[in-house]
Amino acid sequence: MGRTGAGNLGLSFRERMSTFSLEFRPIGPSEFDGARRKAVLRGESYAWAPILRSFDQLHEGRGCSTTDFGCENWVFCDTSCIDWIEVGNGYEARGSQSEPMKFRVAVNSKPEGFTVQWYRKRARGWLVLEAEFVKKGGFKKSFSWDCDYYGGNSYPKTEYWKEGSDCCSWDGVTCDLVTGHLIELDLSCSWLSGTIHSNSTLFRFPHLQSLNLAFNNFSGSSVLAGFGRFSSLTHLNLSDSVFSGLISPEISHLSNLVSLDLSRNERAEFSPHGFDSLVQNLTKLQKLDLSGISISAVFPNSLLNRSSLISLHLSWCGLHGRFPDHDIHLPKLQLLDLYGNQNLSGNFPRFSENNSLIDLDLSSTNFSGELPTSMGNLNSLQTLYLYNCRFSGSIPASLGNLKSLQTLYLFNCRFSGSIPASLGNLKSLQTLDLSNCRFSGSIPASLENLTQITSLRNNLKLPTSMGNLNGYNCLLNGTIPSWLYTLPSLVELDLSHNKFTGCIGEFKFHSLKRIDLSVNELHGSIPSSIFELVNLSYLYLSSNNWSGVLETSKFEKLRNLTQLDLSNNMLSLTMSNNSNSMLPKIESIELSNNNISGILSWNVGKDTLRYLNLSYNFISGFEMLPWSKLEVLDLGNNKINGMFPHWSGALSKLQVLVLRSNRFHGHIGFSKIKSPFMSRRIIDLAHNDFEGGLPELYLRSLKAMMNIDEGNMIRMYMGKGYYQDSIMVTIKGLELEFVKILNTFTTIDLPSNKFQGEIPVCIGNLNSLRGLNLSHNDLRGQIPLSFRNLKMLESFDLSSNQLSGQIPQELARLTFLSVLNLSQNHLTGFIPQGNQFGTFGNDSYYMNAGLCGFPLSRRCTADEIPYPSQEIEAGFESGFDWKITLMGYGCGLVIGLSLGCLIFLSGKLEWLVWIIEKNIHKKIVRNKRSICRRGVGIS
Repeated sequence: MGRTGAGNLGLSFRERMSTFSLEFRPIGPSEFDGARRKAVLRGESYAWAPILRSFDQLHEGRGCSTTDFGCENWVFCDTSCIDWIEVGNGYEARGSQSEPMKFRVAVNSKPEGFTVQWYRKRARGWLVLEAEFVKKGGFKKSFSWDCDYYGGNSYPKTEYWKEGSDCCSWDGVTCDLVTGHLIELDLSCSWLSGTIHSNSTLFRFPHLQSLNLAFNNFSGSSVLAGFGRFSSLTHLNLSDSVFSGLISPEISHLSNLVSLDLSRNERAEFSPHGFDSLVQNLTKLQKLDLSGISISAVFPNSLLNRSSLISLHLSWCGLHGRFPDHDIHLPKLQLLDLYGNQNLSGNFPRFSENNSLIDLDLSSTNFSGELPTSMGNLNSLQTLYLYNCRFSGSIPASLGNLKSLQTLYLFNCRFSGSIPASLGNLKSLQTLDLSNCRFSGSIPASLENLTQITSLRNNLKLPTSMGNLNGYNCLLNGTIPSWLYTLPSLVELDLSHNKFTGCIGEFKFHSLKRIDLSVNELHGSIPSSIFELVNLSYLYLSSNNWSGVLETSKFEKLRNLTQLDLSNNMLSLTMSNNSNSMLPKIESIELSNNNISGILSWNVGKDTLRYLNLSYNFISGFEMLPWSKLEVLDLGNNKINGMFPHWSGALSKLQVLVLRSNRFHGHIGFSKIKSPFMSRRIIDLAHNDFEGGLPELYLRSLKAMMNIDEGNMIRMYMGKGYYQDSIMVTIKGLELEFVKILNTFTTIDLPSNKFQGEIPVCIGNLNSLRGLNLSHNDLRGQIPLSFRNLKMLESFDLSSNQLSGQIPQELARLTFLSVLNLSQNHLTGFIPQGNQFGTFGNDSYYMNAGLCGFPLSRRCTADEIPYPSQEIEAGFESGFDWKITLMGYGCGLVIGLSLGCLIFLSGKLEWLVWIIEKNIHKKIVRNKRSICRRGVGIS
């Protein structure tokens, strides 16, 4: 309750109120003390009734009057009833939600004081809205990047909403200065989480004109009918907020909408006619963004009749059919984005000469045909994306008229012919990508004029001033033009996968950050200017004919280099004394298949190197490696002579170790390091001279091959991009190349050594192992029963050893097994049946004279038939019917006795064996067919 002075009047009230202010208007002398004034109360008139009534009582009935000044909801009091009012230290004040406002009122020249305590129900309503959602810091990580990318500022706005402050001053809240109504609410990037229900407080602000809830997490919410109740709404943005389900058709009732953005809510979709209704009703739209929303409709022709349209984003919407072929008369249209609608076909759109188009994206659609000459009329165009389409033919010379063009992407299309010289007129061009097309010939000299270019990709010869130039995988030939080396702004140069020949010149500027000239026919030595490019991060020169000696000291200035690929050339390497401090940021070094020889001691990138491939060289030795983050080490196919490098056990991050085809020898033995191979996923020691027993200590430490939860694991290629080459794995005596190794792939490859003794039982603990190859050794004893636990095993090779005994019947439970080779051993007994074992041929068991059963022609004797295990016989479904079973017992007893007498009298037990083998085989075939019918693939 409010407290009063004279009159003891209660002036507390809780009616809905807007901004409160007092204004003083002189009607007498200008000095404050002697002036007669009007005190004007600004707000909603009915909310001020208690104050007016109080003034009435306080001033003996001489109440204030209400007059319309031409502005709605104004109340004024003549100074005949109030001599003066003082509020704070000024002549205007704004009330707060809970803090009292103190008035000094002079009545009959005797000042009296009273206090007004006031509230706002609407402010409380906003606090209820804030309470409906949960601010989660976790969303800062997932959404702040998008906010930054799209120009927003990510922080929890509602955290600063306080009950004791003016709600119209809160973050994201804008009120009308006259009526005090909430007209704009911007809670984008506010870390909000929760479900928006149909009775949400959000829908209780009918005067809203702009609503922005972008970049929050309203998972489980749909675009409800309540959003269609904001009849005054002109701007609605719900983008990137995890809305899902059907978009309410009431959204099309917002006839005043000028801007609508529902983009990047990938699980939201329109009803069959919802999109058409929206296009039909929202006639004032200027900006429409439905990127990622499932529309699944034919492109509506009526949309191209909206002369007010400024931008139209419809990427990845599932649009199909044919884009209109008629002329497009949208004079205000600046952006058209149809990216990713793969079933949307058509020719290049025909825009009228009176156009304002700045951005056009038709990439990854089914648009086709030749580019028209009329495209030269797009005078304002700055970005043009036509990649991953079916456009064909030559590029029209009129493309050179687009003087404002900054970005041109034409890659992965069917363009052919030569590159038009008119492209040299595009002096504003910064990025040019013509890769994976069918261009031929040389790069026109006119491209030398493209001095703003920063990126050039084109597997073709491109001019000097480009910033991004990509020409890879084209048919360009000849030598790289000399002007290319003088482009002052060039940042990226990609001419890979072409047929360029000759030597390359010296670069005159140091702006380059990425060079890719791989897979060409370039020769000679690597130009010394490349080693002066202090900004260079990526250098790819693989698969050419480079030769000569590289001194490691040349890399001294490349302190920003992260990726180096010089593989498949004829280069040699010499070490300098101070090489260990070089390349402080290097992450990947690929030097395979060169002429590198001697003992290597280039220990660069101690704290950064993750991938090192020196395979297929002539290296004879290797010093201990200090790299703490190394994940992939490939020293295969060299001439390294020595004992097993136990120091590799100290590389705690190492996942791939390849030492195949060298001259390693001796016992692997024990390591002084506890659990030395914790992170190993791929171990390849094939084709060496290791001897003694298999290294049980190392095998026991392979924790990365145990209990991998693939269901909750994000599958990615090892190295996150840098390990994109291949490894060789021996399967059934063949060396197979594995490209792009998944992080779930695990294998142990130890064939063609001189390992002896029994196979360690501990290998059976590696239940996430995919491939195991111990072939061509001198292993003896039996196949461990623990191998039945290798449930993920796909390839299993124990061939060419001295193994004996039976094949464990429990191996039939290895349902992922697709390659099996047990040939050239001394195995005996019945071959397991069921599951994958029914798919293996005779060659899997070749030269094991004691084996019998399918698929071999040799039948098993009675002594060789094992008792069926529960695992193999567990083909029945649960839910036994004992009545039927007992009925079967009765019939089976009679038939069984008769069959037993017949066999006993005939003395031909082999006949029963043949029947059993045949029936088991039929059962396997039936099981396979039933599995296929259920949709389960057979490896």
